[in-house]
Amino acid sequence: MNRLKILLIFFITFIGLSSAANAETIPLDTDDFVGISFWIISMGMLAATAFFFMERNSVAPAWKTSVTVAGLITGIAFVHYMYMRGVWVQTGNTPTVYRYIDWLITVPLQMIEFYLILSAVRKVSSGMFWRLLIGSLVMITGGYLGEAEYINKYFGFIIGMVGWIYILYEIFSGEAGRAADKSGSKPFVTAFSALRMIVTIGWAIYPVGYIFGYLTSGVDPNSLNVIYNLADFINKIAFGLIIWAAAVGSGGRAR
Repeated sequence: MNRLKILLIFFITFIGLSSAANAETIPLDTDDFVGISFWIISMGMLAATAFFFMERNSVAPAWKTSVTVAGLITGIAFVHYMYMRGVWVQTGNTPTVYRYIDWLITVPLQMIEFYLILSAVRKVSSGMFWRLLIGSLVMITGGYLGEAEYINKYFGFIIGMVGWIYILYEIFSGEAGRAADKSGSKPFVTAFSALRMIVTIGWAIYPVGYIFGYLTSGVDPNSLNVIYNLADFINKIAFGLIIWAAAVGSGGRAR
């Protein structure tokens, strides 16, 4: 077990160094708060990835997949943040494409996490998996098409909101919400409620940023990037930590 953890540390460190080497290496200006925020978030994502991959073998078997996916989410975000930092430092432009590519992969994985953690404590239907997955794809696709102006930005915002509202319905009142209430595990119910709050309150930052950044131009690109960066830091890392805590609390640590 210790050898496996050491190998994981070396593997994750290698990925981190390789991504850093391949990303833009122009030094950050000391007053470039946006660029610094990209760097801090990327390092946080790397540290979280190392933690989740190391801890996956310390939880009960039913929870290993969930903790592994938590590590994949932060690992994918780390790679994208390294490149987003490079785009910002080199060009000064908002890395919209990279940000949405990241969300297009990580947000559906976060939705799949609801299915995985429910599967760890009770039997659930595959239909819930597909509904959450499709809802997340609709949300991200609508936002990107509107923000990149492939379609009317107001129409894109509406499509994104429809996807988000459907996700909220599913995890509060739909099959996922009802299954969570019947799980019979207090640590799980507490964790599930915390995850719902992240999807409700934490994710609300993104449509608010869309409104003020693209529909009303009330927020400048610098501030919007910092806000999105901090939101990703909380919504991805905290999301995974809640799942890890639920895994430890519900199933105990694997021997």
